[in-house]
Amino acid sequence: MDVKDRIVVVTGAAGGIGKALAERFAKAGAKTVVCADLDEAGAKATAEGIGGIGRRCDVSKEADIQALIEEVEDQVGPIDLFCANAGIIQRGGLEIPNDQWQKIWEVNVMHHVWAARHLVPRMAARGGGYFLNTASAAGLLSQVGSASYAVTKHAAVGFNEWLALTHGDDGIRVSLLCPQAVDTNMVKGAEGGVASQDGLLPPETVADECLRCIEAETFLVLPHPEVLDYMRNKTANYDRWIGGMKKLNRRFNPKPAAAE
Repeated sequence: MDVKDRIVVVTGAAGGIGKALAERFAKAGAKTVVCADLDEAGAKATAEGIGGIGRRCDVSKEADIQALIEEVEDQVGPIDLFCANAGIIQRGGLEIPNDQWQKIWEVNVMHHVWAARHLVPRMAARGGGYFLNTASAAGLLSQVGSASYAVTKHAAVGFNEWLALTHGDDGIRVSLLCPQAVDTNMVKGAEGGVASQDGLLPPETVADECLRCIEAETFLVLPHPEVLDYMRNKTANYDRWIGGMKKLNRRFNPKPAAAE
């Protein structure tokens, strides 16, 4: 897909990967880039910098996503490319409260589901459309130190696989972004964490790779190419891979020393 003269929506566009995507699409000649974020001022600042449109959207609420899609389709034009990019992370394991599990599930998984629910019928009726959705290398591998992030990103991968295989014949194309560490607010304070071992990429580099994969209509977007080797190691010998991940867990998520 060539993004030139296309109408594009990007969630999580106030900063990080979302901001870099919005800027990259504008540079590539997109007709209109709609920048959406819970941080309305940040979304509008990104939009102002590229001649786009800024809107507030809480992606944990289906009604907000539906309203965003309807507003753009009614007032701007048919959405060609929707980027469900916003996401959150929580540190912790079994102790994470149920309400926090629900919140991360809504943002990291249902956000993608709701966008597709309200856009796929429209896109299919006019012959097709494109989704660039952000998951994580954690969705292909796992996430040391965060049970909820690992689980929800795995679910995001599963949903986007389903979306691509189920609606591909309707002209729906999907690219799924699965980076390791990117220099955004999400990794602040954890720059030396396990996800950064293969490098902390600038968001602009990630956006460039996304555009390349959209143009080639490639499903899996891997700004850190090492992830492909890790996936192969995982499927080649699952027990050995678990053993290696246990070592990483001991290193980056050590258990507190027992009180004397």
